[in-house]
Amino acid sequence: MNSIATLSSRKKQLILIGLMLALSCGKNDLERNPFLPDLRFSLPVNLNLPQYDNLRFAGGTILLPNAGHKGIHLFNLNGSSYLAWEASCPNHLPSSCSQTQLVGVLAECPCEDYRYSLATGQLLNPPKGATDIYSLIMYTVDVRGNNLVISN
Repeated sequence: MNSIATLSSRKKQLILIGLMLALSCGKNDLERNPFLPDLRFSLPVNLNLPQYDNLRFAGGTILLPNAGHKGIHLFNLNGSSYLAWEASCPNHLPSSCSQTQLVGVLAECPCEDYRYSLATGQLLNPPKGATDIYSLIMYTVDVRGNNLVISN
């Protein structure tokens, strides 16, 4: 009976420790981009098709114009991993100039010449003193052989 009481006491201690850890952890609120609302979609891409030839090598990029807010930049990171980024500049409301343009491994916003890395999504040239700066919005890429499914 002593071992049952000890086990029960240990369970109580573990539960108490777990509860204390859960309550002491701060909540990291995900800051939503105020300019671009969340979209839900699923877009298949067949890499065997000739229009996707540029994605066959590391650093290759392509704009998928009919998805997302202003299109999706699809980027071959290392030959086998792909990243998908929203093509609308994340640092202002969509407008006639807010579709970022592919320039090598960068996406550039013609509105104010912001440059974003397609490897990280980060703004590479933030304005001095800016506090609310957003990175490119990333979409999920599921690799299934020679097919990709981009979704959010």
